[in-house]
Amino acid sequence: MAQGKCRDLPPSLFFPSDGVGVEVARKICAECSVREQCLEYAVSQRIDHGVWGGASERERRRIARRRRLQAAGRTAVEQ
Repeated sequence: MAQGKCRDLPPSLFFPSDGVGVEVARKICAECSVREQCLEYAVSQRIDHGVWGGASERERRRIARRRRLQAAGRTAVEQ
């Protein structure tokens, strides 16, 4: 977060209550040099709220679910 574009912005921008707020946060994240690391952190730590790495809560849940399914598929193939 110390290197993120969000470091000097109010945290409330990244915890919006509506879709318009999510889009505002995404635009900020889109230009951030540590966006991927931020997203990975949020997914790996199962952070439920806010926009992290340009992804909403719903998008992060989808990413996590996709990864679980892929991992389960690899495990089934390996057996």
